[in-house]
Amino acid sequence: MRVSSKKIALVSVFAALHAVLYLPSFELWRSWSIYLEPIEGVILGPWVGFASAFVGSMAARAAKPSELWLFGVVAEPLGVMACGFIAKKQWKPLLAIYAFMLGAYFAHPYGRWFPLWTILDILAALVLIFPVTMMGKRLFEENNRSLPFSFPLVAFIGTVTDSLTRIFLLVPVGLYAVFGWPAETVYSMFILGAADSYIEDILVIAVSFIIGAPLIAALKKVLALKQPLS
Repeated sequence: MRVSSKKIALVSVFAALHAVLYLPSFELWRSWSIYLEPIEGVILGPWVGFASAFVGSMAARAAKPSELWLFGVVAEPLGVMACGFIAKKQWKPLLAIYAFMLGAYFAHPYGRWFPLWTILDILAALVLIFPVTMMGKRLFEENNRSLPFSFPLVAFIGTVTDSLTRIFLLVPVGLYAVFGWPAETVYSMFILGAADSYIEDILVIAVSFIIGAPLIAALKKVLALKQPLS
């Protein structure tokens, strides 16, 4: 009962934070919750973290409706799940997600048309999944001096997973057709979105190094965690 109560309490807290971070009006192309997603995944694990992000993202879109709500509601929980898989030392499920989504993307005509430079961060994350997961084995070690360096890499992969999911929904799933966007519009949006995404990658790495890693270390002690909750 104690563990279940802890999970419920943490899901509630992180879901509320997730929702609140969606509300600021200034953003690039994702919400401010991208800075919370890696912390959410590492502390809560892939499954509880996914549930927390899903509840938080749904509540956020209810409070601040958007016609593009489906992108965030799907992508944000998967970004959290990616970080959770790394914290649990489970690289195979994450690699399978990347293989499926990237395979579907390149199988689509748009995926072969759009410039490759627009997804270089995704390809970099794909290469980093295994080595970062191996580094992730030490995330919950006491006095882990490598945490300020390993956690930003975890955050990078989580952020890029969020981005990959949005691309997957836009192109292979075909949400561009649902919204009635012509090919030229999708191309322009993709180019601009990629530029913003690279800026966000850098910001996430910087925030995770300066704030995220110390916060993870503090939460581990306060919550007496030896591993993620799920």
